[in-house]
Amino acid sequence: MPTINFILHDGQKVAVEAYEGSSVMHGAMDGMVEGIVAECGGACSCATCQVYVDEAWMEKVGPACEIEQEMLGVAPNVQPNSRLSCQVEVTDELDGLVVHVPAEQY
Repeated sequence: MPTINFILHDGQKVAVEAYEGSSVMHGAMDGMVEGIVAECGGACSCATCQVYVDEAWMEKVGPACEIEQEMLGVAPNVQPNSRLSCQVEVTDELDGLVVHVPAEQY
């Protein structure tokens, strides 16, 4: 199973194994990662699972689709590397992925 590394707002690192084919958000929920609220359960309708993808991983993760970009429009402190973790599919290629959890979601 691929490992996803969540960097919390205080710098703490939480490594979570996630099932291939699931989302980064589901990995966070299964691993009880603080700051990933996911109020809509992964339906891309709340923006409470925003993460900042580490710059080194941006190309592998890829850009947000149009619907995700619209939801990010209502999220606080959006950055160029913002993604909704519910929309990032876990693949073997993302083993070791590093994402930062925004302080605003705590």
